[in-house]
Amino acid sequence: MSWTLYPAREFARHADDWARLHAALPAPHASSLLAADFVAPLLDQFGRGDELLACLRDGDTVRAMALVHPSRRGAWITFQPAQAPLGLWLQQPGLDTAALARGLLGALPGFPLLLALTQLDPMLHPRPADGPCTRSLDYIDTARVRLHGSFDDYWNARGKNLRGNLKKQRARLEREGVATRMVVDRAPAAMAQAVADYGRLETSGWKGQEGTAVSAGNAQGRYYRAMLEALAARGAASVYRYYFGEQLVAMDLCVEDADSIVVLKTAYDERVPANLSPTLLMREEACRSLFEGGRFERLEFYGRVMEWHTRWTEEVRTMYHVNYYRWPGVKRLHLMLEARSRPAHPTTTSL
Repeated sequence: MSWTLYPAREFARHADDWARLHAALPAPHASSLLAADFVAPLLDQFGRGDELLACLRDGDTVRAMALVHPSRRGAWITFQPAQAPLGLWLQQPGLDTAALARGLLGALPGFPLLLALTQLDPMLHPRPADGPCTRSLDYIDTARVRLHGSFDDYWNARGKNLRGNLKKQRARLEREGVATRMVVDRAPAAMAQAVADYGRLETSGWKGQEGTAVSAGNAQGRYYRAMLEALAARGAASVYRYYFGEQLVAMDLCVEDADSIVVLKTAYDERVPANLSPTLLMREEACRSLFEGGRFERLEFYGRVMEWHTRWTEEVRTMYHVNYYRWPGVKRLHLMLEARSRPAHPTTTSL
């Protein structure tokens, strides 16, 4: 087996290889977050131009593929725009990830000393043990809801504060004559308007003030529209809208695979009174629908665990990064330099 490198701008030429490798993966490895039609728009909108597409072939069979780019002198890293919850590394199950990464490190131009694989999910890639040339680092804890059994059993297992608070909110809205409703769109033709509506919600809040909100006309908006349209065309995307009367108050942008639905983005109308939680009200109805629908095994969030996540689930796992060094001495030197530069009270880990 040997790695072949191509300019990532040629991804369209090799998208069929990526798609075949992805389609051959068993659940849960075949996440839509690693599908070709999720990945291609990331390159279109957020690529810098120096990314490479790496392809590992065994005869005519593709065993692994990845998108990587140089991060600093002597180091390469998987392509990781903020809109990608997972590192863009795809491999057949059962292969030794460390051996694959060492092989790719040796094939990359410029004789790099380090290859970093970022934002790996232990559900998809078992976390490797540290070794002479291998080092793994915690990234974030992320949460999921298993959609097993009945919604009533799940909901009754939630905390009394959560259930009571949402019950009071619904009673208040009913007293005030405000009808709530949830609308789910799955049609490709609905995705452009969905992204525009989502952008208006984000732009009206703090993200709009900071200039980080999605909008139909910026790179984020173009990415989400292209990606959602492509996935919706094969039944793998959905948009949840939640209304108070005729007022749109919350939205989820989601992607789906054979056994999971992933909430990629959530926004709500920050003008809603603070004692109402449109996102949580929407989440309750969405969970009920997902439990009753029986299509999915899991609801995934793939963001850093927040306090509200812990009210919805006890299932948390740690995502991780992995550094692969050319020689053991490079790892020792990296650790030594990192220790010297580490602040007295570190708050993050670095690659």
